Amino acid sequence: DEVRDVFERNFDEHGEVGAAFAVYVDGEPVVDLTGGTRTDGAPYDERTLQMVFSSTKGATALCAHLLAQRGELDLHAPVVDYWPEFAAEGKDQIPVSWLLCHKSGLIDTSRSMTHDEMLDWDTVTGALAESAPLWEPGTQHGYHAVTYGWLAGELVRRVDGRRIGRYFADEIAAPLGLDFWIGLPDEQRQHEEGGEHGG
Repeated sequence: DEVRDVFERNFDEHGEVGAAFAVYVDGEPVVDLTGGTRTDGAPYDERTLQMVFSSTKGATALCAHLLAQRGELDLHAPVVDYWPEFAAEGKDQIPVSWLLCHKSGLIDTSRSMTHDEMLDWDTVTGALAESAPLWEPGTQHGYHAVTYGWLAGELVRRVDGRRIGRYFADEIAAPLGLDFWIGLPDEQRQHEEGGEHGG
């Protein structure tokens, strides 16, 4: 009841529009709340799709760690063993683990890009490969807020051949029955745009 009260106050006092919140203890749901509306005015419910922003970093890291568990990716090997172009600007000794734990210094690219360029996987990963780190890799930790997906995702692609969204869908989401995507499939986008709920 206390969690519900706080949840509802977000709408009444803080301008929340639509939200969901769930807590599980030992696999059992103890809190499961939805409320408000979606951007199209439909009710925000348990089937409403929600962008999860940086939570995707954990899903992306999970893909890399699954490859490591299977012996296909060595977390201690230099990134260049898998992604040779990454060696530019003195990055040839950066180990895979530093890409996964925010120590590579690549929190941005050395060049600016247009919106269309930022939406193109090869353009962004190429720019990251060409970029100089903003600090000496391994000496500092800095949240790679906007580059993590491309850095870890390109490692997955270089090792496995599939893009990160496809790898996650095939190897993690499908076996676990998850309604979670890295890159929203067209059929889910059509559900949302058509006013139907996706997962």
